[in-house]
Amino acid sequence: MSVRLSLRKFFAMEATGGLLLIIAAVVALVANNSAASAGYQAFLDIPVWLKIGPLELAKPLLLWINDALMALFFLLIGLEVKREMLQGHLAKPSQVILPGAAAIGGMVVPALIYWALNYQEPAAAAGWAIPTATDIAFALGVLALLGKRVPSSLKLFLMTLAIIDDLGAIVIIALFYSGTLSSTALMLAAGCLLALFGLNRANVRHLAPYLLIGIVLWVCVLKSGVHATLAGVALAMFIPLRGEKENAEPPLLRLEHALHPWVAYAILPLFAFANAGIPLAGMTLESFTHPVPLGITLGLLAGKTIGVFGLTWLAVKLRLAALPAGANWGQLLGVAVLCGIGFTMSIFVGSLAFDASTSVYAGQDRMGILTGSFLAAVGGYLIMALTSQKSPGAS
Repeated sequence: MSVRLSLRKFFAMEATGGLLLIIAAVVALVANNSAASAGYQAFLDIPVWLKIGPLELAKPLLLWINDALMALFFLLIGLEVKREMLQGHLAKPSQVILPGAAAIGGMVVPALIYWALNYQEPAAAAGWAIPTATDIAFALGVLALLGKRVPSSLKLFLMTLAIIDDLGAIVIIALFYSGTLSSTALMLAAGCLLALFGLNRANVRHLAPYLLIGIVLWVCVLKSGVHATLAGVALAMFIPLRGEKENAEPPLLRLEHALHPWVAYAILPLFAFANAGIPLAGMTLESFTHPVPLGITLGLLAGKTIGVFGLTWLAVKLRLAALPAGANWGQLLGVAVLCGIGFTMSIFVGSLAFDASTSVYAGQDRMGILTGSFLAAVGGYLIMALTSQKSPGAS
């Protein structure tokens, strides 16, 4: 498959996945604010047990979605990051400078805006990382509405930026959102990593042993206090990017291609359905001006725009990098605004920062995420529509 065809397939899948996310979020909001509310909550509270010998995992369905299914999402992110670092747009420093600078600005500025509004309340300040994320499925979905008016180079810029952004989110989750650690579980997880390393060094190219050890690794990480989804990223780092034969498809690409439709069309929409259904009863204007939702909204809308566009402008003016081919500054501003669509990863980080069963901010964070993401989507689309013209080199 040619690189151009692969990119077309990727963008088409991400765009469709973004539309499914929107539908799932709307259905969740309607369900939890109608006569179906009790059924919606009962669905999320369905108890699910897994027992193998002395090992027993008992969680409501919501936590299986957030801890287990989202581990597959993080596995896919890890596969994409490894591929990009070894063979793709992260392999050459010159290709990383512009989206890398934009991603750093897009993480730092939103976090500072949120912290400035919430630093006086420690429980609220824990959500500082919520507005630092960019949802590539949503952002590419909005870009897809503009068709050929958006140059491919700009889509690649956004894709690379989002991958670096996801990598930053993984580091943040690992460092700041882990619970009380279990030394026994961590040692068992380390043993799994050594086994995966051994498979990789032994040139094992079959996926089955990697995936079996990956399941054990997920259980160990789940019990360790480190968030279980990080097991997906760790597993991805050991999946080989070389095939058994010269022309054979590498194991990493096989797994990535197999996972991508499941993640885009099933896992992420289900995650959105399970987490976006915030109750709207009793909501007033003051609900939106509380420091938590306001900090998230401003972080996503203003922080992402300032951070992404500001550091992109600085990198170009310092001649560290050049604008994406065929793109103009107006389009860069539109992309910077679109980066404020933080939906999936922002909700996920919010679920770690504010426990739904104990934190008073659990619903407020989602209110800010939905508001900021909606405004960023509309604003970014309008700016892109006004600054983009159909060009022969676009796709």
